[in-house]
Amino acid sequence: MTTLIRLSVITATLILLSACNFSERLAKGEPVASSKLDKYSSGWNTIDTAGDTVCSDGSAYKFFFRPGLSEKLMVYFQGGGACWSGSTCDPDLEPSYKINLSQVDPGVFDGILNFNNSENPLTDYSIVFVPYCSADVHIGDTLAEYQAPATGNHQSHPVRIEHRGYINVDAVLEWTYSHFFNPESIFVTGSSAGSIPSPYYAMVIADHYPDSRVTQLGDGSGGYRSTGDVVLPQTTWATLQRLLTMPEFTELNSRPFGYTDLYIAAAQRHEQMQLAQYDTAEDKIQKHFLELLGIEPTKLFSLILANHEEIRASVKNYNIYVAGGDLHTILLRPEFYTYHVDGLPVRDWVADLVAGKVVTDVKCNQCDRAEIIGVEVYEN
Repeated sequence: MTTLIRLSVITATLILLSACNFSERLAKGEPVASSKLDKYSSGWNTIDTAGDTVCSDGSAYKFFFRPGLSEKLMVYFQGGGACWSGSTCDPDLEPSYKINLSQVDPGVFDGILNFNNSENPLTDYSIVFVPYCSADVHIGDTLAEYQAPATGNHQSHPVRIEHRGYINVDAVLEWTYSHFFNPESIFVTGSSAGSIPSPYYAMVIADHYPDSRVTQLGDGSGGYRSTGDVVLPQTTWATLQRLLTMPEFTELNSRPFGYTDLYIAAAQRHEQMQLAQYDTAEDKIQKHFLELLGIEPTKLFSLILANHEEIRASVKNYNIYVAGGDLHTILLRPEFYTYHVDGLPVRDWVADLVAGKVVTDVKCNQCDRAEIIGVEVYEN
């Protein structure tokens, strides 16, 4: 009994000292996190991974971390296309994906990664930047072999692609869990190919941090919707192998998988979690990838709204912001601070979302062009 009392006293003392250290570091403007983070610099740190992590071409995988000044965490999933056939995957042709991480530098981005902008609502967050090089929207787990087509002087040949998005993200999250014990709030987001899996990984992260407020935002993927006999290429990436292990996805054995399933499943698992999606009404890159899949939308906005209505039928805490124009993604662009709809800037809507405030749906009226702060928009 005496030993137990001593252990309790020691534990309480350590907690008190940790709280004091937290307050002191906040007052000094120093990064705050667990003691395991003390070795990292205040800027971007490169974290190498081991095990089975790998990029599409077999090269090494890594991720990036930037400590913040609060007990708040953002997990950001990078975009960079995708591939599912010989013509889209062959690096010798016109690959529609980021092959490896040789050119990735999170320090070059604007928007929510511009820490010199006083309007940035995430300047005090610790940030885990999840790079993308698996061509499977971060949710594949297979070694696929495709046959590249013969075109001109290019001969047909096999192409092997490591679709290991799940494995790479698992390694990043394992590191995150071991370095952040109980964040006050967590913002899970991503752009383009990183936007698609963000509700799924928000669900996974919320499982691990049941006492944290977890908020999700997708950026630039709300128009991906199957039409007719065309389905999204999840079977090529072996995505369902992982999803079917969760009860929220068991119905996928008898019907096609779609983008909206990730949002609906996340809400079923965590009813109070705020989910959200940003898009421009006629995003030219989403249109391009839909055309590669054999879908030719005359108006992307109609697909965005169809997805929204399907999700909202099952999810109460889901909101969208649809700006005018055809720009692809917003979070890492300077336009994050200038785009608005009817006077409500994207930046302010995201700031409220991050802060846990109630947001409402925002939809453009003059959707053929963007509304930019300080620029008059005239009707045709």
